[in-house]
Amino acid sequence: MPSYTSTQKAAIAQFTSLTQTKDSVAAKQLKSHNWNTAQAVDARLRLLNLPLKHSYFQSASTSTPPTPSNNTAALNKLFDKYRDNPTVEPDAIGIEGSMRYLSDLGLSLEDPVVFAILSELGAPTMGEMTRQGFVEGWQRHRAPDLPAQKSQALSFRRSLTSSPPFFRSVYKSTFRLALTPGQKSLALDTATEYWRILLSPPSLGWNTGKTPWLDWWIEYLGERWKKGVSRDMWEQTGVFVVKSLEDESMSWWSEDGAWPGSLDEFVAFVKEKRGPEGGSADGMEVE
Repeated sequence: MPSYTSTQKAAIAQFTSLTQTKDSVAAKQLKSHNWNTAQAVDARLRLLNLPLKHSYFQSASTSTPPTPSNNTAALNKLFDKYRDNPTVEPDAIGIEGSMRYLSDLGLSLEDPVVFAILSELGAPTMGEMTRQGFVEGWQRHRAPDLPAQKSQALSFRRSLTSSPPFFRSVYKSTFRLALTPGQKSLALDTATEYWRILLSPPSLGWNTGKTPWLDWWIEYLGERWKKGVSRDMWEQTGVFVVKSLEDESMSWWSEDGAWPGSLDEFVAFVKEKRGPEGGSADGMEVE
């Protein structure tokens, strides 16, 4: 067994005792629930459509209200409907099945809500879903059927613009979803397309009164950035986006900050665009 703390080892032992699973399965499930034994056991038993074994787990305080077991059956049945190859991959929905599913939700791949859904369902990559992620994800949102899931998609759409934490979560997950197996960075044209989708309405529009941030960002990338996009560049750009929307004068910016070179250069690019009369990016103060 890999190196775990004494608390984590105890959690694994408790999980295996209650669910009759292997240590490796227990560790994976616990990690996915931040080592919260109650949530991990509850999720495992609900996924298997089994009753909870101890009242402690039935009454444990979690962020997700209990979901009736018949919802698990309904979600499994819905998942089965979209599987591409039930014989070879009984617990996976591939690209074709994902397209049919999203179409039934009234969504296209160019809709930013798709990224939110795949993020909430723990999808391993763009256009693929697992049974566990699908069932547990929709259980958390109490959406056991297509009508409920369509309603939840509308809620996700609102949250992309009204909830910065939700947007940041979806934004970060999109990088992982966009990677192909074996990749550690995104091709610039691929990342640019995802930025166009995530940073334009109906998602969070990256524009302020005096600054067309998204247009300038894409222009800068096309003219001066010839490399791929690393995870750090992607995530720090997301931080920059939120801060620039809060204060377009960039009084929070510091050249000595731990920003990637791409953003240092982009700030210089913005100064050039604004010109001497712009002024709002000059005389910056360190936060």
